[in-house]
Amino acid sequence: MAQAASAARTVILTVDDDPGVSRAVARDLRRRYGESYRIVRAESGDTALEALRELKLRGDLVAVIVADYRMPQMNGIEFLEQALDVYPGARRVLLTAYADTNAAIDAINVIDLDHYLLKPWDPPEEKLYPVLDDLLEAWRASDHRSVAITKVVGHRWSARSSDVREFLARNQVPYRWYSSDEPEGRRLLAAAGQDGRRLPLVVTPDGTALVEPDDPELAARVGLATTPTAEFYDLVVIGGGPAGLGAAVYGASEGLRTVLVERSATGGQAGQSSRIENYLGFPDGVSGAQLTDRARRQAAKFGAEILTAREVSGLEINGAARTVRFSDGSAIAAHSVILATGVSYRQLASPGLAELTGCGVYYGSALTEAAACSGQDVYIVGGANSAGQAAMHLARGAKSVTLLIRGESLSSSMSHYLVQQITEAPNITVRTCTVVEAAHGANHLEQLTLRDVTSGYTELVDAQWMFVFIGAAPLTDWLEGTVLRDERGFIPAGPDMTPDGQPPKGWELDRPPYHLETNVPGVFVAGDARAESAKRVASAVGEGAMAVMLVHRYLEQS
Repeated sequence: MAQAASAARTVILTVDDDPGVSRAVARDLRRRYGESYRIVRAESGDTALEALRELKLRGDLVAVIVADYRMPQMNGIEFLEQALDVYPGARRVLLTAYADTNAAIDAINVIDLDHYLLKPWDPPEEKLYPVLDDLLEAWRASDHRSVAITKVVGHRWSARSSDVREFLARNQVPYRWYSSDEPEGRRLLAAAGQDGRRLPLVVTPDGTALVEPDDPELAARVGLATTPTAEFYDLVVIGGGPAGLGAAVYGASEGLRTVLVERSATGGQAGQSSRIENYLGFPDGVSGAQLTDRARRQAAKFGAEILTAREVSGLEINGAARTVRFSDGSAIAAHSVILATGVSYRQLASPGLAELTGCGVYYGSALTEAAACSGQDVYIVGGANSAGQAAMHLARGAKSVTLLIRGESLSSSMSHYLVQQITEAPNITVRTCTVVEAAHGANHLEQLTLRDVTSGYTELVDAQWMFVFIGAAPLTDWLEGTVLRDERGFIPAGPDMTPDGQPPKGWELDRPPYHLETNVPGVFVAGDARAESAKRVASAVGEGAMAVMLVHRYLEQS
């Protein structure tokens, strides 16, 4: 009875200024949690804060706070920031419309946001309750104490500081950013015995100070899994993009002992996309971060291990085992391997760019830098979908966005829907037949020299921000001598290796390679690293699932 009474006094609080939405949220919460928790609702930030203070005085516990972002006088982020002072241990959820997802991402850093949900959340059984179940379980496990957070002290124009922020954000690790020029940043540096010459400084939740940590050290210290729990698996998936995550979900859900190995952060290039609008089942679009987070949680739910910040250096064939070697000398083995290594953006070779990378010049979306572009002029190099998605995302806050493409139009390389959106955006300009000749700046990007490839005319423009999307190179060099690759480094598979009907060189089985199988039996390829792949998220996920089906076929006949 005492436990029941205690649970009954634990509160889930919801605040939304729209009475209809407020009632709907409270109704859905009561239907699922009303027997165990008290549901308290408010229709403004001020009244919600007053309710929290009263609950505190009475000694009640608050497990979860759900707040709408768009509220007058005090928006959801401002409210949750003040609510932290009253109930620092309560889990925090922000309700947003799609247009506000950038604000929700920023809130992860500002208020240690635990989750954000897009409205509407119907059906709640799929979109609301699973999230609340996880948060309530985490709250109970935390003994209701304040959740410590990782702190990052760095400089705005420090390349490694930018990399660390991006690494933490993409791996869904809450952190708080402090500039080394600000008082709190200086206090943290002093406490760690640092003078600010070596940045970033990362202070982990347990108080450990890390100076200029590399990704493996950082991952291990902030709670990401970096060490396999076994030496042998049914399936090793290398790469955590859409193809790798798809393979991990289907492999683990079908009973295969599955481990996914990712060198940086799950999601790949798709995970950095601000908005994917042509993915099946998301008519209003979905951000790469949202899609990645759901897929990662789904894979973990089915029992797949996910190792982060592990660099794979080689693949060996040892009888029926396929041994995956890591750059630190360790190794794991498996019956089968799926190569889903994806691609990386090619680097511009123009003078000045290498020195300014991470200091105003970024490859890919670099979503953690997007907020700093507000009200400024931004340049984007590239004409494919990733460049178009970044242009639309940055245009929401930037003064202007200039898209630089070498070709004569966007239509040959970008989806039609994105071309239309860019054409209609008032602050986006497309400069065709234009390349970056050079970048200039002392400690950060200050100017660009642009050249018209048709006339040869050059122009010097002021610029502090440039994001580059100029094609991709496969991450397959480590497979040299083991897995067959084409002249560009992509991996042919199945019928692509046997155009004349003959098996690839060294093939010893009496059957031809399966559709996604490489020249090494039991080693499959999926996603962008495969030669002649579609380079689309949906096709990558599909190939990951199909590769698992072929793994089963391979294992049955081995």
